[in-house]
Amino acid sequence: MEKYCGLDVHKGSVFMCILNENNEKYEEVFGTLTPELERLRDALVDHGVGQVAMESTSIYWYPVWRVLETDFDVKLVNPLFIKQLPGRKSDVRDAKWIATVLMKGLVRGSFVPPGIIQQLRMYNRKIINLSKDLRRSEQGMDLVLQRCNMRLSNYLSDIGSKSMRKVAQSIAQGDFRPEHLLGLVHKRIITKHSAATIHAALCGHFTPGDLDMLKLTMQEIDFLENQISFCKARLLENCRDYFGLQMELMVTIPGVQEHTAASIISEIGTNMNFFPSASALVGWAGLRPRNDQSAGKIKGRKTLHGNKYLRLMLVQSAWGASRTKGSPFMARYQRLRKRMHHNKALIANARKLLVVAWNILAKKEPYFAKAT
Repeated sequence: MEKYCGLDVHKGSVFMCILNENNEKYEEVFGTLTPELERLRDALVDHGVGQVAMESTSIYWYPVWRVLETDFDVKLVNPLFIKQLPGRKSDVRDAKWIATVLMKGLVRGSFVPPGIIQQLRMYNRKIINLSKDLRRSEQGMDLVLQRCNMRLSNYLSDIGSKSMRKVAQSIAQGDFRPEHLLGLVHKRIITKHSAATIHAALCGHFTPGDLDMLKLTMQEIDFLENQISFCKARLLENCRDYFGLQMELMVTIPGVQEHTAASIISEIGTNMNFFPSASALVGWAGLRPRNDQSAGKIKGRKTLHGNKYLRLMLVQSAWGASRTKGSPFMARYQRLRKRMHHNKALIANARKLLVVAWNILAKKEPYFAKAT
């Protein structure tokens, strides 16, 4: 007789409930330390459990998954699809409800990539988070300079540009003569705004405290850039070693460079069997408009919630593809831009790019294979 197990995973405890077709149940609570998780695995083996389901609760499910995945058919389920029925709620009842919906076949496991893809994900998501920290540090650098009435950023399109970095580094080292700083600014900026204007923007008043804060900020920027470079190198190295062919095929897409290809692979993997169609992958990524309609009235067409890391890379790639001369994405963007907002046209191109990626990985063909 088949037995089913539901796990309600928390930071410090795991509530287990085992059910069979006769509604006989066995319940127990385990800790989350490694010996306790191994005892949980042994308990499931002793009871002859075949299938296990648990909610994707923050990152607490990772250790449980790693202990159980080799011995059981484990399903990671979105909490949205196994909401408890109205009434009294407890951890024990949650575990029983998870086991019940698993036994009735009412849930489908979420996509959990293999180990090497999970490692690539860690590098890719760390790069994205570090890049956000880097932007904040660059803003902090500009705030320190603005406080000292250094207005160079007023004439730059990017506060993290080389000119801004060189000027800030020179000031942090104690040399803040306007004549010297003017020589560090790119000539194109000087030509655009005139040397007199940029010279005036580089005149400021500094205190020892301002110089210390700027020095610390520049050290923080260097530290973050080194970490980003390290993670990018590891991401590309591992991706080339395990998925070299897939990377070569992915870079044939307009707007997709080597790092972007590795980032996309780190989020969706290379085995498209889990996604039966490109439409399924688009929905999983959150690039499909929601169907919110009642009484014949459309209440919303916003995109769904999905993989935010994948969506970020796709939108950036779609923007690059939209500016690539001769690219079908450029013509498509220009056509869509005539009847919708820029952001909607960009999302539409990102969706198309993901459809192309699915076909490339599923068929193992380059983007322009049919054209040649």
